[in-house]
Amino acid sequence: MNEIERALMHALFTHLHHNIDQAVDFKAFAELNVIVSQKWPEALAVGPGDDAAVFRMPGIEGLFVAKQESHCSPCVPRPYDAAATGAGGAMRDITAMGGRPLFLLDFVGTKPLQEEVLVGPCGFTGKCTCGECTTMTSQGRLNLMIQGITDMCEAMDVFIIGGGLSTSFSDVVPAVVVAVIGKLVTEKPLTKPAKAAGDKIILLGETAEDGNDTVYRAGLVREMRPAKALFEEERRTMEASLAAFGTGKIHACSDLGAAGLGAAVCESARYGGLGARVDLSAVPVKVDGLTPEEILICETQARMIFQVPPADVEEVMTAIRSQDGTAAVIGEINDDNKQVFEYRGETIATIPNEPSADMLEILREI
Repeated sequence: MNEIERALMHALFTHLHHNIDQAVDFKAFAELNVIVSQKWPEALAVGPGDDAAVFRMPGIEGLFVAKQESHCSPCVPRPYDAAATGAGGAMRDITAMGGRPLFLLDFVGTKPLQEEVLVGPCGFTGKCTCGECTTMTSQGRLNLMIQGITDMCEAMDVFIIGGGLSTSFSDVVPAVVVAVIGKLVTEKPLTKPAKAAGDKIILLGETAEDGNDTVYRAGLVREMRPAKALFEEERRTMEASLAAFGTGKIHACSDLGAAGLGAAVCESARYGGLGARVDLSAVPVKVDGLTPEEILICETQARMIFQVPPADVEEVMTAIRSQDGTAAVIGEINDDNKQVFEYRGETIATIPNEPSADMLEILREI
């Protein structure tokens, strides 16, 4: 298990960001939803477990999509970008299900407004040793977080319809939570699990080196470097995705967020009981000199993956290009029980669908 495998597998199999069911009883949710469905039959189309929930409002035609997401820790070093990417990530989850985001509610919890906070790489320690941090009031940081959310909503034509604020937090980490609601525009919801061996994997959007939350959580770097907010790119990715969906040829879809391309491919293949092989050298990049490890696990925003039958790839790519989207075929779903990531013929990481007990024990110690 090399370092990049360790970081990715830690995210996929032990860290609570990708394993909420280890802390929350999802079975109780399922049992509750069965009971409620007796009152509102067929109201819930897709419940907890995918990129977003899909539901029907009784008496209203069509399906709606909803997702809630938090970006709390990244707001310590980079409050504006982190709040914006939290909003943008929730919107991408709506789009990944086949929807267009329309409405957003946010909740921000922070220290009393007059208290000082340290913003920057040393924010978690409370004392700057790098010379790059800024001291400001909690009100000043709040303004940055709200502006980040507002700017993302403006870029995506999404209403802000409400939310909440608390100034009673005492921790260095503020709470930044957004909930987004959208309307399904596809004939039926798109879901994350891979559907068929042989499907080609298309990556939409360009990759850079930003966003290292996953390697930070795995203890491999000392400084959290959150992803940068990409406003025009988010809008272009959404419109290109919706154009691709219009072909009716997408078998599975997922956005790229925490753990980047690695998590998006691995979770999709594993949830579908399949495997995958990905050529990292085929990934469209924004900057020269990226290492294959950065391409695999960085968290650059405004990216999606689609799984498409080989015969339909060109039609989907044409639809993407009609909205100025940048995309490439980067791999294929197969019937293996692992995901293999290669770069110019060299294997960079192999991620099993079911890690051994020894592997899991090592990961839990991180």
